[in-house]
Amino acid sequence: MCPQNATCQGFLQQKFSGSLNNESFARPIGRGYSLMEASFYNVSGVYSADFPDNPQIAFDYTNPKIALDMNYVFAPKSTKVKKLKFNSTVEVVFQNTAILNAQSHPMHLHGMGFYVLAQGFGNFDYAKDKAMFNLVNPQISNTIAVPAGGWSVIRFRANNPGMWFVHCHVEDHMMWGLDMVFEVENGPTPSTSLPPPPSDLPKC
Repeated sequence: MCPQNATCQGFLQQKFSGSLNNESFARPIGRGYSLMEASFYNVSGVYSADFPDNPQIAFDYTNPKIALDMNYVFAPKSTKVKKLKFNSTVEVVFQNTAILNAQSHPMHLHGMGFYVLAQGFGNFDYAKDKAMFNLVNPQISNTIAVPAGGWSVIRFRANNPGMWFVHCHVEDHMMWGLDMVFEVENGPTPSTSLPPPPSDLPKC
């Protein structure tokens, strides 16, 4: 979002962009409904439920030679969410990159805590790095620092229905699109299901 009378241009005269799985998140501003309302009332055109499970473009994520490669700097802007079945177990790999510059990103999950299974440097390799997973007494948190030039792996139980924001806690990065949303579906009982939005819910 640009302040009034500003260009928001940055390095190489471009606008900055952030992304997860090659998708740069766009908030549904001006579409008349919040994500939760759109989900409850089944309103189309506010968001789509096709956030990719993996990066759509695979590359050598931590290679410093890609820092200024324009093939990777910008990602399409979209309002995509990832639907999760109630009470499902979800594992997320946060892979940092060397795009523009390598820096740590504090990634935060709303609505649920998660277990920190492992952290490391370089490109995450499941076949090799799963041996590092702490499955005995992992730390419980809702924010994890993804190291510069490295990765972090978390796991959580999707047991809180609703729309839950995942974002970098560096405010500029969040505004540039370094975020996404998990939509946790209702459970089987009234106590595990969301009530309707209140009739006096303020409009954005």
